[in-house]
Amino acid sequence: MGDFVALIALGLRANEMWEGFGVSVVFIALWAPAALLAGHAGLIVDRFETRSVAIVASLFQCVVTAALAFATGSIAALLVLTALLGVGATIAQSAEFALVPVLAGRRPLARANGLVESARSLGFVVGPLAGGALAAAAGTKGALLVDAASFLAITAALASLAVRRKPVRTDQPPRAREGLELLFGERTLAIAIGAGTLTLVFMSASIPADFVYTTDNLGKSSLALGLVLTLWAAAMLVGSLMLAPRVASSAVAVCALLAASLQGFSKFAAPFWMVFPFMCFCYLFGGLGHGAKNTLFRTLIHQRIAPERHGRAFAAYNGLRNGAELIALAAGGALVAAIGGAGTLWLAGGAAGIVGLAGALALQARGARQTAAARANAS
Repeated sequence: MGDFVALIALGLRANEMWEGFGVSVVFIALWAPAALLAGHAGLIVDRFETRSVAIVASLFQCVVTAALAFATGSIAALLVLTALLGVGATIAQSAEFALVPVLAGRRPLARANGLVESARSLGFVVGPLAGGALAAAAGTKGALLVDAASFLAITAALASLAVRRKPVRTDQPPRAREGLELLFGERTLAIAIGAGTLTLVFMSASIPADFVYTTDNLGKSSLALGLVLTLWAAAMLVGSLMLAPRVASSAVAVCALLAASLQGFSKFAAPFWMVFPFMCFCYLFGGLGHGAKNTLFRTLIHQRIAPERHGRAFAAYNGLRNGAELIALAAGGALVAAIGGAGTLWLAGGAAGIVGLAGALALQARGARQTAAARANAS
């Protein structure tokens, strides 16, 4: 929630200072560290006690956000400090995901990840509204100081945790690029992550089309756009809390890609009947798939990668996601300019749905081959 408060305030301020480019540049400055520094962030999380890393990262973000509150008069200072905020977020998110199995204990990982994802979705629902209201009422400085206070609250919450995730010492020192090797070194995980990343590219490319399709093709206001995005986020809560925890551990990879496919096909279907209620109906299913997908992918990584390597694995995963989103957002703008909002939803949403379905079928076929081979060996 605090992240969205800061993002809305910074985006509005940057757009005032550099109209037409400010918002995009702020997104790039904030997300680029996750793509460029993923390996090093993962090393930090796995080489030091993780709760302490998370506390330091939260305090660092608090200081940077407070500095941002007093440095919004210069676009250069704003972008440098925003990039530093992205560095802190890269480390903090990797530490958060690495702590989940330790906090879950004997409870099911899918349920624990569902709770984490639902909390993040709730922040997505409330954060933009709170950010816009704070920016309007208290200005950019006030909104950023509220965000700085949120990092203090997070620090206090982390300090109250009794659990510790201590590093495991090995003969060979860990390497920065090991995170990607972990994600793609095992066949099932490689298929799931590869297909999932490709679906994310197409889904991110469709984001600009949400705005254009709602306002231009359907002729609706910004309030209608806000309603669509809120419905999507609310459905994510249901998908992460109610659907993902019900998936059997043996089916997590396949169901993660089926959820990604549902997410894509929901956008693909919306323009076939150009009325606003049908778009809302389709996007409810998209949100369900999105919430379930996010939860299941994190559960899959927790399942298939050794706990002492979770920091590197999740840092690499976040790096892939952010890199894909940065590239796709630019491509999505070009697509919308070329073929319009409806055309982009058809193309990008349909491509995401097909890739997710193809990946799920590939994993299912691989599982069937492994089962047949095991039966042949047993006989």
